[in-house]
Amino acid sequence: MNYFKLAYRNLGRHRRRSLLSGLALALGTCLLMFIAAFFQGEMRSSMETTLRLDSGHIQIRDTDYDPDKLSVAWEYLIENPQQVAQQVEALDQVQVATPRLMASGIVFVQEDSVGVQIMGIDPDSSANDPYRQGLVAGEFLTADDREGVLIGLPLANSLGLNVGSQVTLLVNTSDGAVDEQQFTVRGIFSTGTSAYDKGIVFLPLAKAQAFSGAENRASIIFILLKDREQADAVAAAIQGEGFQVKTWNELNQLLVLINDFSNAYILVLNLIVLGVTATVIVNTLLMAVFERTREIGILSAIGMKGRQIITLFLAEASVLAMGGIAVGSLAGWALSAYFGKVGIYFGDLGMSNEMLLQDRIYPYLTLDSAINLIVTSFIITVLASLYPARLASRMEPVEALHKAQ
Repeated sequence: MNYFKLAYRNLGRHRRRSLLSGLALALGTCLLMFIAAFFQGEMRSSMETTLRLDSGHIQIRDTDYDPDKLSVAWEYLIENPQQVAQQVEALDQVQVATPRLMASGIVFVQEDSVGVQIMGIDPDSSANDPYRQGLVAGEFLTADDREGVLIGLPLANSLGLNVGSQVTLLVNTSDGAVDEQQFTVRGIFSTGTSAYDKGIVFLPLAKAQAFSGAENRASIIFILLKDREQADAVAAAIQGEGFQVKTWNELNQLLVLINDFSNAYILVLNLIVLGVTATVIVNTLLMAVFERTREIGILSAIGMKGRQIITLFLAEASVLAMGGIAVGSLAGWALSAYFGKVGIYFGDLGMSNEMLLQDRIYPYLTLDSAINLIVTSFIITVLASLYPARLASRMEPVEALHKAQ
């Protein structure tokens, strides 16, 4: 405690310099904490959005099905999909299992046309809650609707569509031909992910099957689990001949890789910023060493050992670090909490279905990230202060007193 009392008094000799040094560390800590929260929020949002809208936790497909081609040829589809979905949904770990039929198509409105993915869904399934809850106009589809479609808000805006508007859909059919029909916009939804909403049109599953010629078949069985960590166990339980069962890890390899890369990127960024702020602390202590040469010489002359002088300067660095990191952590937490509620709007980032990002990103600060950053900041600051501390401890009393004169 005596060392810390002396450290506090020594720092008080040049309050402005000490405050500026502590402020530099506080700003660095605040910035890094917010960056960590931003990246965590971004990756968390991307993962949850991708799982909820696109991949699910598990998908069952025909062995030969290629999701990039969106073919509705019978040999690539699952026969009697409702029966398969019911069997899977009977498992305790499964929250919902529902068939979906995907086909490539084009939306025509007068002279405008847009390429889209046409998806046939079971309107009553809870897997469609993101679209049901995201309705901004009109009503949701019903299973027996044969003329209605559900479209995203960005698509509606780009084509000037409203509820009740007429659109023409072209779809590639199971026999390789193209069919064309007119539909009515029943509802317009927004999931907050423009990259997804602008490129998809929903039809009731029965109508999509009839329209594309798929009959009683589906592209995939879309499965959501009560706990996504059970995906491997559930996938092993539902393996069957003629099917391929893909877990969310397999379906989102790019997203998982980017998540791992972002963690490494944050670590490198932390070291760079903390290295700069630690340099400020080192500069402050070096100036203190040169200014207190006579004092250090006197302390050495009266018997203070080198390790005690090192401890004194490390105590000064610790006081600066604790003050700066405490202020920076509080500011970083407050900033992350505020934007975690209101979000940061980026708009359509143009990402593919392999990595869906919402238009508004909500930073999310975890306790582990905050603690790791605080501990790392403190350790780097104290380690950086070893150089001026050792420099002071190696001064010979006679030389120090002579230089001071």
